[in-house]
Amino acid sequence: MLATKLYQPMGTGPNDRHLSAYKIRKAAEDSLQRLGTDHIDLYQMHHVDRSTPWDEIWQAMEQLVREGKVTYVGSSNFAGWHVATAQQEAGRRHFLGLVSEQSLYNLTARTVELELIPALRHYGIGLIPWSPLGGGLLGGALQKADSGRRSSPDFLAAVERHRSQLERYEALCADLGERPADVALAWLLHNPAVATTIVGPRTPEQLHRTLRAPHLNLSAETLRELDEIWPGPGGEAPEAYAW
Repeated sequence: MLATKLYQPMGTGPNDRHLSAYKIRKAAEDSLQRLGTDHIDLYQMHHVDRSTPWDEIWQAMEQLVREGKVTYVGSSNFAGWHVATAQQEAGRRHFLGLVSEQSLYNLTARTVELELIPALRHYGIGLIPWSPLGGGLLGGALQKADSGRRSSPDFLAAVERHRSQLERYEALCADLGERPADVALAWLLHNPAVATTIVGPRTPEQLHRTLRAPHLNLSAETLRELDEIWPGPGGEAPEAYAW
């Protein structure tokens, strides 16, 4: 599957950014040319555009789908109510709308469990977590904090901030006989809302090791332990904070 995004400025003109109809169509044409292909499988809005009407956005996306240049449309960094609005407006136009949402989600960042995931489940939209290893924290940080980019001041500060949790987490992974990165990915994949995850292997060997995660089944006891180490928001809204 070939996926790409649009939103960020690619020029200095007033329509060279965000999600105007002009920008949507021009960004798609430019991507097709750069990628040397005639269609994009998944065309994703990198962020919600608070100033462009949904009628304008969906009209441009519909045209690209009719022309066979785009198959599916996705979003990224949307809130639950953004997803709901987008789908209601798409449905009013008899258009499929969104099929996926990319969002920050990992054991250290679980805010999406409150409202985004329930919205995605309601509309049948797949979640694609980005930063599934928490910027490297969940990939064996205590063993690797002195090497490469993991020796940066920001990363080392994050390790110290979460040291007690990381010690418990890496000990649990050791007891399971699994790599911390694989456990973190497997935890995401056990959630039915998650369609796939974005990983960033730098070598073929790293990619091959990552393929262990889809085959790793975590027991109910292990899932409870992970929840204790990395607590979420307490469930879905509003039950997480009200009756």
